Amino acid sequence: MTILTDPASASGSPPPMWVIGVDTHTDTHDAALLDALGGVVGQTRVETTPAGLARLRAWAQAHVPAGQPVLWAVEGSRSHGHGLTRHLRTAGQRVVEAPKPEAASRRRGGKSDPLDAIHAARATLAVELAADDVNADRHAEPRADGVREALRMLLVTHRHDTDMRTATVNLFKSLLLGAGDLRETLRGLTTVRQLRTVLALPDPGTGTGTDVETRIRIQTLRRVAATILDLDNTIKTAEQQLRALAEQSCPGLLDQPGVGPIVAATLLTTWSHHGRIHSEAAYAALGGISPIPTGSGRYQRHRLNRGGDRHLNRALHTVVTTRRRMKHPPTTNYIDRRTTEGRNPKEILRCLKRYAIRQLYRYLQTNAVTT
Repeated sequence: MTILTDPASASGSPPPMWVIGVDTHTDTHDAALLDALGGVVGQTRVETTPAGLARLRAWAQAHVPAGQPVLWAVEGSRSHGHGLTRHLRTAGQRVVEAPKPEAASRRRGGKSDPLDAIHAARATLAVELAADDVNADRHAEPRADGVREALRMLLVTHRHDTDMRTATVNLFKSLLLGAGDLRETLRGLTTVRQLRTVLALPDPGTGTGTDVETRIRIQTLRRVAATILDLDNTIKTAEQQLRALAEQSCPGLLDQPGVGPIVAATLLTTWSHHGRIHSEAAYAALGGISPIPTGSGRYQRHRLNRGGDRHLNRALHTVVTTRRRMKHPPTTNYIDRRTTEGRNPKEILRCLKRYAIRQLYRYLQTNAVTT
């Protein structure tokens, strides 16, 4: 489906720039071409196949005057729009993450895939036109591919494997509750020794005279124990890969107090690349570490920021608590000074997270390898 109008009819002259909003889905993408005044110039729908993506770019080239800038606003640039984002960047196109439109405006105007593409383009156009205002919002750039994407994949699979290991250990412990003499044999041993002891048990065959409950319990315990040990090996391998990639991406980051391979990978995947996070304050806001003002009149208050990237927030929490536990001198001195001033531990922790993210952002900006 393609709808075209005369671009000169909306503005009286060729527009100085064009915005293409794309509403992305699993099988199809809907795109809307807007001029600088927000007028809809054309709409189309393509499949998410390589041929469909090529048709979308050819459609844009056919309807945008040669030499004029085009800005692509893609919804879900790291999910359903990942393939399109990569295709456009490879072709040298400028791509940004489409801002989410306000819910109220969407209710008033209705909702459909073509309308969502128009909303994405208009929200992006509003940010672009306000670019000269220092207080204006900035475009959210899609995160980088390459090493950053490799780190992200290792992180999400590591998180999945650790959650699965915890659930499987809980299952193993529950199966031991009715194990009788075997439970007493394993009592007091570490989990790893329990697993190895269970795996060393002979497999009770059907002809050994063992009752069915005991036979099934031992077989199940051996299978669950093998799963846990296999997950241990997988998690260890992932952490080794994360350490190597983090050192390659930002030499010395792992030497910072409180920064291990998981924290380093989290910092690198959220920061992504030079130019994406324009300031340390923006990085703090991304991690939900910047307090939100709620005061009015005589009373100036702040509340906790419950938004942002919670994995980044948790990584900073790990950094600060580790520095406190290891008696990191600057951290210890700050805690002592703030305690003397009457601050409570939670307030001190929040301040430390803000200082830590500032220091780590500057380290990333200075030492991260440009790719």
